[in-house]
Amino acid sequence: MTNIIILNGRSSSGKTTLARYLQNSLTEPWLRFGIDDLIKSMPEAMLKKDSGLTFNGDGSVHPGTEFQKLETAWMHGIGEMARRGARIIIDDVFLSGVKGREKWETALDGLQVLWVGVFCDPDVAAAREKERGDRIEGMAVSQATIVHKDMNYDVKVDTSKSSVEGCIRLIKQKV
Repeated sequence: MTNIIILNGRSSSGKTTLARYLQNSLTEPWLRFGIDDLIKSMPEAMLKKDSGLTFNGDGSVHPGTEFQKLETAWMHGIGEMARRGARIIIDDVFLSGVKGREKWETALDGLQVLWVGVFCDPDVAAAREKERGDRIEGMAVSQATIVHKDMNYDVKVDTSKSSVEGCIRLIKQKV
């Protein structure tokens, strides 16, 4: 039985939308968390220093040592909730590629995880990013290759080629 579903993809690829629709389409109750939730819960000072999380004008994002420490604690906390019976959907951006997955694997040791790669055409993601207005222009492009580099997934979906419903159907077939 799957305890955790992790959606990994670049900024503006549709992860949060998929997570929300997926959560509402599953018969059992699932909690939903995203990397944006972690970032929003941090003190503003963490977003203004190198040891925190820095956003550069070119769209690149750099997690510093303090951020990484809090992120690891967050991951392990989610793992503990799953071990106590909660089913959880995560939407994340693996800025460090496979190392991001390895951090989750450590935190979720012993749990059944469904790994979902969320892909999106670069032009579509860039247009979504611009429409949103809450992202630094260039994030979607800067994250395009690093988040999926050397990754293996149980399911791959492309939000620029399939509807939300079509993507959810593919994911639910594996759950």
